[in-house]
Amino acid sequence: MKLYRTSKGIFVENESSFFLLPANNWDELIRSESLEQNIRAHLAGSRPHAGDIGDILAPVGAQEVWAAGVTYLRSRSARIEESQGGGDFYDRVYEAKRPELFFKANGRRVVGPGGSVRIRSDASWSVPEPELTLLMNPAGHIIGYTIGNDMSSRDIEGENPLYLPQAKVYDGSCALGPCILISTEPPSKSTAITLEILRDGNPAFTGTTRLSEMHREPTELVEYLYRESTFPDGAFLMTGTGIVPGEEFSLTHADRIRISIDGIGTLENIVL
Repeated sequence: MKLYRTSKGIFVENESSFFLLPANNWDELIRSESLEQNIRAHLAGSRPHAGDIGDILAPVGAQEVWAAGVTYLRSRSARIEESQGGGDFYDRVYEAKRPELFFKANGRRVVGPGGSVRIRSDASWSVPEPELTLLMNPAGHIIGYTIGNDMSSRDIEGENPLYLPQAKVYDGSCALGPCILISTEPPSKSTAITLEILRDGNPAFTGTTRLSEMHREPTELVEYLYRESTFPDGAFLMTGTGIVPGEEFSLTHADRIRISIDGIGTLENIVL
């Protein structure tokens, strides 16, 4: 099942049909203790929606978005390559027991499908980072999965690891969507994540990775995130990237970014 937040309400896609949920408050829905069971109970007595479901919005309300870093070997290598003196820290965190976690965005800063992401005006080396993103309820249980784009300024982070918040957190730096895959079972390790960047309609970069390349388990990342923090409306957690364009590539205005994950769909955004 896939959950969509749209301009006409909250919809569930099930077996290629859309169903309008009676809930009109996204945060209340995410706070429910038995989301999947409640949705299935509603579907049992409902008819498919006959009309247009409206514009698809970012699947987020009051939830905070957090992110994990250096969870793939490719990400570790890229961070070491870009760093001007802090490379050893990235190597150490890759092998450390404690993962790197950082705040990425609040709900109002999240861009939805078709929306515009941004590159910083004071950055010279910017890339998208395609990531499987977890949705947790207030209890810290993973209730769904979506696609995330962790826009990053590699030159700013590489200059000094302490600049990471500026490299990662700014207006238009986070996109989620197009839906939430509602499932209590994690995606298969063979699940592919694909990144395609189009420039003037032509491929400028393509890359693919699989969840089997992730160095840490999603449940481990969630456990650390929830250790000393509460999330009364639930939270999103980006799980890191295994696709990092080389140093010869940087995003530019009007680039089109497409991120696809098997079983979830495609998140497409344009660079403003």
